[in-house]
Amino acid sequence: MKTTKFILGLALAFSIFSCSKDDNNGSPISAADAATNAKLDIMNDDVSKIVEDQLTTSDGISGKTNLTTQDVATYLPPCATVTRVPAFGTVITPGTLITKTIDFGTTGCPLPNGNVLRGVIVISFTFQPDATSHTITYTFQDFYHNAIKFNGTKTFTRVMATSTINPNIHPIVTMNMDMTATLPNGDIVTRVGQRVREIIEGYSTAIWLDNIYQITGEWTTTFPNGGVQTSTITTPLRIRMNCPNIVRGVITIVRNGNTATLDYGDGECDNLAIFTVNGVANTITLGN
Repeated sequence: MKTTKFILGLALAFSIFSCSKDDNNGSPISAADAATNAKLDIMNDDVSKIVEDQLTTSDGISGKTNLTTQDVATYLPPCATVTRVPAFGTVITPGTLITKTIDFGTTGCPLPNGNVLRGVIVISFTFQPDATSHTITYTFQDFYHNAIKFNGTKTFTRVMATSTINPNIHPIVTMNMDMTATLPNGDIVTRVGQRVREIIEGYSTAIWLDNIYQITGEWTTTFPNGGVQTSTITTPLRIRMNCPNIVRGVITIVRNGNTATLDYGDGECDNLAIFTVNGVANTITLGN
């Protein structure tokens, strides 16, 4: 990436200068807003994988109906704990509603990819060991992902199917997003839309960190100053679970008639992306 590198703090200052209360009257897309979008993307992918694992690696569709707490905890960092209703050790039957509480504590619990979580995620689903499609509901309780707080109740659907990129039967997860994020400075950002995530490598192993995912989708983000922008993944994003950031793909952003792109590069694990607006390209630092 041979373009000029911005420090995110300078980009934020530019954002404050250029995105005033007149934002809806045609102000440009800022690098700071693009970086905020990227952080929300990373959170979506981490949480989606965590929630899906609680379905697939435990009593959701594994066929094991009397798992212990230790059986489940191996799929999360040691600092996370999982409780279940009905309680672990209880034999369950098809059609039973399962509720799990994943507690990451209050001091910061790092995932294997380096992102830090705290707070609670509560998930619920119906035990259907033979089904090829599952719907999972999850709720955030005082939940933070890398110092950004997320609120609300979400759902996603997981189906087993084939696709052009992966002709083998594999999970495809559709996440319906309707989230509110509170940034460390108190600003509130909302996002509504859909992301589709499918595993393209690593599904045949039991190793979480070798998984690679492809992401497509489109969503609308509203910023504190009233600015509204649409984001469309025009080149599928690539997520490696051994990296805290998105490693490949392009998002095209449209706001007030202005168009920008955020390019995550060629697959290298770093915290940089190329932000291009009005034909001017700069490297921005995304960070955690």
